[in-house]
Amino acid sequence: MDIRPVRRVVTGHDAQGRAVVVMDGPAEAVLHRPSRPGVALTDLWATSDPPSARPDGDPVDRPVVLHPPTGGTVFRIVQFEPEDPGVLARADGAASFAAIGAAGAVVAGARHPYMHRTDTVDYAVVLQGSITMLLDEQDVELSAGDVVIQNGTNHAWANRGRAPCLVAFVLVDASGDPPR
Repeated sequence: MDIRPVRRVVTGHDAQGRAVVVMDGPAEAVLHRPSRPGVALTDLWATSDPPSARPDGDPVDRPVVLHPPTGGTVFRIVQFEPEDPGVLARADGAASFAAIGAAGAVVAGARHPYMHRTDTVDYAVVLQGSITMLLDEQDVELSAGDVVIQNGTNHAWANRGRAPCLVAFVLVDASGDPPR
């Protein structure tokens, strides 16, 4: 799989409080795993509770996991290669999600092996190509420029086309109790 590198530019402050670029280069937090062929996750940023506009170090210099930190966020780009029906028929979604700390996210017996649900609000923007968002009983065709706000529902992503698809995601932790 030829993974497209993502340039990441991060701003911060110098000793005098002036805005400066503190990081500029290819994002290095990339996960490509044999248990989910044709998909590469690139984490771009993460926050914790409370988020800091002046982090110490690189907050994605850690193992890539599906869910953002408690009370935090993750900003990532996912590359979806076209699905191979033969590979998909043998896919083990539970193992794939367990490998990224989300064994409990998989929806057992769902119509797609990678159907999952997380306690997050996800903002997604299709950057390139096209993708199908599978919900419990509905397929939604999306193409470059389309936006999805995914509110903790069962879903899977399927690239049924012939070209790679890039999707930018911001995952916001929603695991806490709602305000009363």
